[in-house]
Amino acid sequence: MLAGATSVGCTPEESSPFTMTKGDGTEGDGDGDPGDGDGDANPNCGDGVVQVGEECDLGSQNGESSQCTPTCHIAACGDGYVYQGFEECDDGNATNADDCVTGCKLATCGDGFLHAGVEACDDGNLDNADGCTTMCLPGTCSDGILQEGEQCDDGNVDTSDDCPACQFAFCGDGYVQNGVEACDDGNLDSNDGCTSPLCEHAQCGDGILYEGVEECDDGNDVNGDACTLACTVAFCGDGVKQAGVEECDDGNDVDDDYCTNDCTSLLYFVEGPQTNVDEADLGGWEECWTGFYGTTYPNLTGTILGQQCTGSKLLVGCRPVNSTVFTLLAMGDREDVLFETGQGNVTHDANGVSWYYNGSWSMGFADLGTGVQRNSCDTGNVSPTLRMCWHTGNNQITTGYRCGSQFPFNNQWERVIMHAD
Repeated sequence: MLAGATSVGCTPEESSPFTMTKGDGTEGDGDGDPGDGDGDANPNCGDGVVQVGEECDLGSQNGESSQCTPTCHIAACGDGYVYQGFEECDDGNATNADDCVTGCKLATCGDGFLHAGVEACDDGNLDNADGCTTMCLPGTCSDGILQEGEQCDDGNVDTSDDCPACQFAFCGDGYVQNGVEACDDGNLDSNDGCTSPLCEHAQCGDGILYEGVEECDDGNDVNGDACTLACTVAFCGDGVKQAGVEECDDGNDVDDDYCTNDCTSLLYFVEGPQTNVDEADLGGWEECWTGFYGTTYPNLTGTILGQQCTGSKLLVGCRPVNSTVFTLLAMGDREDVLFETGQGNVTHDANGVSWYYNGSWSMGFADLGTGVQRNSCDTGNVSPTLRMCWHTGNNQITTGYRCGSQFPFNNQWERVIMHAD
């Protein structure tokens, strides 16, 4: 019986085996025996009578899972007994860090109580984005859950994708993004080895000065301006002619060759036929006409010699196509090179060279004093490596004929005229 309750179905005139008692023997079951009111000696919890110190007594119905506990107390959370239908657990303590929390509920993630040894956090909600996930684990970068302070979270620790360290990838974040960046040194300084804003490796010609490595970088591939293709400051003697500044630059410190040590030009002018001369050594000369041995070119006097090659000095030579080295050449004053000799074997000797010229026969030269055999070009074989001849006809340079000991009739060899003043 619960304290303060009456037996169900009893009337005032009827006796009930479960009665309220004050424990002084004045009220009982009517048998006249002294005691606890039930007429029996040795009263105890479980006899069905609420005694002093008991909150209830349901007799045999007392139990660990019932409303009245085995100690005759009304079931309450924290008494150590699980009240069936009302409590999920009852571990008899007030701590909320174990399996059973306030309200005698089984501990769960999201109840707001930190379950010791089981949960790392518990903020009392099921919000994944507040720093404590629905698994009661602290939110971390790479857990796949977007937390406060994160721009992204792709669930991995790969720093080469577009979400390194849970921030959107950008040039200067210190992570090299595959397929997008060539480098990323974690800064926006373009003067080091990794340029900004594209995160590309610094290189000569990108227009960005790489400090400590490049002297200059003008962002072009022009080798004749103030900054060379090696990103060094151009200077007299570097072997590269600086347009508008230097007349020549032969890359040496010899002052009495065709290019002086202050990069002013002295015309390369020598006597006699010359073999195997590199174009780079022809200081002061400018190429004014080039043509293949296997091709005819019209208007010799009007266009080629009258408009293109007008210098007071002329150089004529021959070489393989795409070569910078002349197989054979000779030079002289214009009036000597173009001295009209007619169509015979007459030559005009000047500057150590035997010249001949006729616009309807042939033009060329031979070594001084060796004579020529023109028909119409020179077929002489004395000092053959020093003989050059081009067929002419009707004021044209026609196909053939010789470049030293070579007799090319194709476009693998070329004829060159240079001029100077």
